[in-house]
Amino acid sequence: MTAPHAVIIAGGRGERLGGLRKADLRIGGMRLVDRVANGLGDLDSPLMISVGPSDDGRGTRAGSIRVTDLAAPVGGPMAGLAAAVASLQARGITDGVLVSVTVDTPFLPRDFCAVMVAALGDDAAALAAWGDDFYPPNAAWRIAALATLPDRVLQGRAPKSLKALQEALGARQVDWSGGHASNPFVNLNTPADLVALGRIARG
Repeated sequence: MTAPHAVIIAGGRGERLGGLRKADLRIGGMRLVDRVANGLGDLDSPLMISVGPSDDGRGTRAGSIRVTDLAAPVGGPMAGLAAAVASLQARGITDGVLVSVTVDTPFLPRDFCAVMVAALGDDAAALAAWGDDFYPPNAAWRIAALATLPDRVLQGRAPKSLKALQEALGARQVDWSGGHASNPFVNLNTPADLVALGRIARG
């Protein structure tokens, strides 16, 4: 099986964290971007890091490339995914699998990519779930199914959210609750989350 391409979505403004850049925050002594990248396993290089509208230096990591949002009235994870697809297309890559993950998921399962790619099968998309909770940015995508996404984003015709895009693509949900004692997709949004996740990392 060919290794997937991957993008870490790290362009959020961290408003509830006082404007701190999540990618460079540390959990258990390690930057979030490094924790997530280390958990992705074998990838088709280079790893992409979506940094938002401008490259302000966040998430600098050897062996990766930072991609900026397209000049369009779209932000958030949708903009990050579209930027990754545009980057792949610019390099002549129009087929295969793209895995997307958020930078604030410090306990991403080590087998995340392998499980998600296997679950994807011949479908257009698959997203991670934990019981009734679902996490659209943590997903696997057929690159060919996203071929028109950059243009749709630029033209303001893209779905309003990744959830809407996945519904349109008939994405399957991959429930991780059976194999993990706790939710591996808990994320970081507030200072209290930062403290709590640090405690979990210290074990």
